[in-house]
Amino acid sequence: MKLRPFHVIALLSALVAVPAAFAQAWPSKPVKIVVPYPPGGGVDGIARPIAERLTQRWNQPVLVENKAGAATIIGAESVAKAPADGYTLLLTSESTITSNPHIYPKLPYDAVRELAPVTQLIGLPQMVVAHPSLTVNSLKELVELAKEKPNTINYGSYGSGSQPHLLFESLKAQTGAALTHVPYKGIAAAVTAVVAGEVQLTMAAASLARGQIQAGKMKAIAIARASRQSIMPDVPTLREAGFPDIDPQSWFGLFATGGTPREIVQKIQTDVAALFSDAEFRERHMTQRGFDPVLSTPEDFAKFIHADMQVKARLIKVSGAKAE
Repeated sequence: MKLRPFHVIALLSALVAVPAAFAQAWPSKPVKIVVPYPPGGGVDGIARPIAERLTQRWNQPVLVENKAGAATIIGAESVAKAPADGYTLLLTSESTITSNPHIYPKLPYDAVRELAPVTQLIGLPQMVVAHPSLTVNSLKELVELAKEKPNTINYGSYGSGSQPHLLFESLKAQTGAALTHVPYKGIAAAVTAVVAGEVQLTMAAASLARGQIQAGKMKAIAIARASRQSIMPDVPTLREAGFPDIDPQSWFGLFATGGTPREIVQKIQTDVAALFSDAEFRERHMTQRGFDPVLSTPEDFAKFIHADMQVKARLIKVSGAKAE
């Protein structure tokens, strides 16, 4: 899926103008945040405190509705086809927006035209983690061992097109390293497999992996982040490790239905940003969990999505990821 400048325009033009008074009166009824994942996961864990604080701020109920299934497609379609009035929002990960369009030949929603970017909420740094028995401590050492002993090192993923699948297949394409892919049903299962020694490698969010690393059950080799993370400062970035072009960025973002009035989109972004300006809220729900707060404007988020689509298109093509 090659995007041209008009795709960026389409992202931005989803935010059409209406009288300011209309936005000032909004919301006048309950707002729904659709989470296309089951309860209890990372996306759900961000959506609920945001909904709770917005309920207080707007004096209207803000409800979280979990619509899991079909690789987030069910939930995304429900928001894409909803009335464009801001009362139905989507809080999701990058998979819905920048990966699915390259993996699925036909989607029931258009991620560019039918979902209006409100704000990128967080960046979710992913770490390359390994079982302690693997005798490497860097990606370059991993490549050397994988060439010396081809197809003896397995990596776990959470499905075709997931972060570990994109990263390790890109690493193989760049270096000729011979690694074997073992898919699991979810990130928790892949991490558990590394801890148990079923596979030697995967990628996991720092928040999920940190406890296992501190307990000596896993070790961190690299982190997909622009700079080292303060909670684990000894772990080098992919760029420092010599592989800046294989970063399958992970992030969470908030969307409205395409065509939602610009003033309403801006009000939602402004009010969510106000929540994130609370140091206690940010520390409790973001920093302590290994998340990087972002809070971009709708326009900057649209540009970010355009750039990420280009990266995902390249990585997915290299990996050969297909719909499962």
